[in-house]
Formats: sequence, structure tokens, C-alpha cells
Amino acid sequence: MLGVVPSPSPIADAVAVRLDLFLTRMRAESIDYGPDAAALLEAAADTLIGGKRLRARFCHAGWRTIARLADRDAVETDTLWDVCAALEIFQSAALVHDDLIDNSDTRRGRPAAHRALEASHRAASWAGDAESFGRASAILLGDLLVAWSDDLLESALDDHPRARAVRSEYARMRRDVTTGQYLDIAEESAWRVNPNDTHAERALRVVSLKSARYSIEQPLRLGAAIAGADAAQMSALSSFGLPVGMAFQLRDDVLGVFGDSSVTGKPAGDDLREGKRTVLIALTREALDSPARSVLDELLGDPELTPQQVSFLQATIVGSGALDRVEAMIAEYAKEAEGALSGARLENAAVGDLRDLARAATVRSA
Repeated sequence: MLGVVPSPSPIADAVAVRLDLFLTRMRAESIDYGPDAAALLEAAADTLIGGKRLRARFCHAGWRTIARLADRDAVETDTLWDVCAALEIFQSAALVHDDLIDNSDTRRGRPAAHRALEASHRAASWAGDAESFGRASAILLGDLLVAWSDDLLESALDDHPRARAVRSEYARMRRDVTTGQYLDIAEESAWRVNPNDTHAERALRVVSLKSARYSIEQPLRLGAAIAGADAAQMSALSSFGLPVGMAFQLRDDVLGVFGDSSVTGKPAGDDLREGKRTVLIALTREALDSPARSVLDELLGDPELTPQQVSFLQATIVGSGALDRVEAMIAEYAKEAEGALSGARLENAAVGDLRDLARAATVRSA
């Protein structure tokens, strides 16, 4: 098994089983690649340990809303579980590349992939620069995980009657999150030449593409597509999933500044050191006068920020009223989502579970 920490969620456990089956196949098919390639494969497997399995849970929930409306005893198929697992593999790919872009040292309380690969280079006493090796290898590791995600998706959809619809949803998800990731890194440079009152809108576009659609809405639509949802049902799930996703990422942005490192697995104030131009920062800058804004801009993105400087920036954000404004936005998005499924032609028990998932995604500490 992958070594996943026992979870109270049967969905997480089922996904772990499918990931184990897939990894067994990948190990068998890669045996001729030699020991160095085997080490890369194991590094890829390591990235699949842990996590909340959020996307798999929303994919399963999307399936339930449709499949059990027609048949309350509908049973999950291998196709469903494999698509859920493919989503988690793609998420691992995104995290590997994200940590590399952000120069993050840790992920889920463990060394980030590029740091782990760097350490393996040193441990083996290989020639050359270990840090450069770790970064280059992590690019390829992320690419391998994307390929694995596609491999598992395609095998899951073999001869499936709704394969075309599922592929279309998956392709859109991949385009959105990749574009959103680019816009995220672009904003860390482009903010300087754009009017201050446009920063929040630009940051919200990143939230939508990089996280909101990808984390909640698109997994819901994938599960529903597998079950054969019609256009009205898809629309209802999107009307629910997008605002939940927006609230989810805004909560993540708050935790990136104010989260407890022992709970989040990331250093306190990590987003400040990385220079993330989030909605929280955009609203802070709007509220500050020019001298205070200059101080914020000077400190933001300094990887050597001291704990005292992090505390100063946290106090600046709170004092500006930006934290309260973001919390109000989270509450408003959650309220919008709460009403989105009323009257929709979806299975009632699954709708209740969706609302529980939404609350868990937006009111959290990690």
C-alpha cells in the first residue's frame, strides 16, 4: 500500500486502493528502465501519500447526485474510482510544479519533491550541483505525474459510453489550471504596472482558474459526466461548485498568511515570503496610504523575512480591514453555494453531503 494514514473517509481509502493498483502496473511496466528511473518512479509514488483527497471526494459526490437519482442502489464502478484517482495524480503533478515555482521547502510536513530529489543527489554522492538536479528532476517528475494521470484516465474510459464527455471535462480542467498557474506567477510581476484598484479583480481571476474550478467545480462535473448528467444538472452543479471553490481558495490564502504551521505543514507566513499577490494582499494595498503600501511591497516576497517582519505584515493586513473583507467574501460565496442546489434535479442525500463538504472546505484550519 501507499502508506496513506488511515482515514475515516471510505472514499479516500477506495482511492488509495486504486492508486496502489495503478502503481503496481507502472512498476511492472517500468522495470526495464533501470534503477535510476525506478527512483524517479518511487519519488512520484511518494507525492501521492497523504492529502485531503478533496477532488476525489467532490468527483464522487458529483457522480452520486446523478447516479443515485435514477437508482438509489447504484454502485460505484472501477471507472469512477479510477477517474477519482487520476484527479489525485494530477493534483500531485500540480503541487510538484507549484512548490518548484514557489521555492517551497515543504509539502504536507515533508520535504517538497524538488528538495527530496536534491537530497537524494547528495546522498548518492553524484557529481554536479544537487540543487539544480533537484529542480530539473522535479520538472520531469511533475510531467511524469501528468502522463500517469492521463494514462489512468484513458484506461478508465476504455469503452465507457460517456468517455467523450468525461474527456472534454478533464481537458478543460487541465487547460484552466495551467493557465491559472501562469497568471498566478505573472501577477507577481505584472502588479507593478497595473492600477491598484484592478489588483483584486485580477487576483480573483487567478483564484477562479487555478483553484476554484479545478478543486471543486470540475471534479463535480467529471463525476456527474460519468453518471450521464444533462445540461441542467451540470449547470446546477457548476452554480454550486464555483462559489465553493472561490471560498475554498480564499480560505487557503488566509491560511497561507495566518495558518498554524503545525497544522498546515507549511511555515507560518509562507505566502508572504513567496510574494503571493492574493486577494488578501490586493485589498490590503487598496486600503493603505502610499508610504505604508511601499513598505508592504518592499517586504512582500522576501524569502528571508524574519518572524518579526511576518508579524508586522500580518498586523498590517488585519489593521487595513482586508482580512475582515476576505472573511466576508468567503461567507458570501458560501451563502451563494448554499442556495444554488435548491430545486435542482439531484439526489437529495447526495445534495446534503455536498453541503457538508462545502462547509468543510471553507471552514478549516489546514
